Amino acid sequence: MDLLSQTKCFGGSIEVYSHASIACNSSMKFAIYLPPQAKERSLPVLYFLSGLTCTEENFMTKAGAQQFAAKYGLILVAPDTSPRSTGIPGEEEDWDFGTGAGFYLDATVDPWSQYYRMYSYIVDELPELIQANFPVSDRQSITGHSMGGHGALICALRNPDRYQSVSAFAPICAPMQCQWGQKAFSNYLGANQEAWRSYDASELVRVGKFPQTILIDQGSEDKFLSNQLLPTVFQKACEEVGQPLNLRFQEGYDHSYSFIASWIEDHIRFHAEML
Repeated sequence: MDLLSQTKCFGGSIEVYSHASIACNSSMKFAIYLPPQAKERSLPVLYFLSGLTCTEENFMTKAGAQQFAAKYGLILVAPDTSPRSTGIPGEEEDWDFGTGAGFYLDATVDPWSQYYRMYSYIVDELPELIQANFPVSDRQSITGHSMGGHGALICALRNPDRYQSVSAFAPICAPMQCQWGQKAFSNYLGANQEAWRSYDASELVRVGKFPQTILIDQGSEDKFLSNQLLPTVFQKACEEVGQPLNLRFQEGYDHSYSFIASWIEDHIRFHAEML
């Protein structure tokens, strides 16, 4: 596997940490888990997009997902959440913008537009790389947490022909209406809010439905529920256009990885049935 200059293993997964990305014009990292079945045949792949401040390691080390990927025969891929060390002034100043906060969009405002093109990386470049170097089939699904849940929803809604299924844990459902999204969109995309709509799940679902039911799990005790995540805004938009949605509020759960670990088997089984 000559394009991977260095790898390391953790939790049964491989972290690839020297992959030169064309889309992001920078080195990007991703982690991949190959279940035992991959030794015998090609398998479908499930992409997991992580949230603010996370890297490619968080999901693989904290969610306990590998056992269920092996049980249901799926390959897991978890990319990093942004380019790193690009040299852009201010890149490291805020935890919710810049490094670790790529928001899975293609920035159009300088200097961010040179490097922060996470949407193209996730939808086009990374799957092509995975397809060329690992035993994956032509079927893929996508999920994610928080900012990554937002990323999963927009990638699937914009590309319903590429993903067999989509789910999310506590996603940012209406970024145009919350501080996290407004900060990211205004800096990455500029002041024209019409450009923001193509990266807002609650807007996208109104112009193009996903052909399968969307699964969302949301913790009832999540401190970001009412001011940043706004799942009921997305629920209302889905109801207006007839988009099948299974929005489940899990009592007592917050925004942490214990929430993800508690429900990850449900999500992997959900995707396995579609794949």
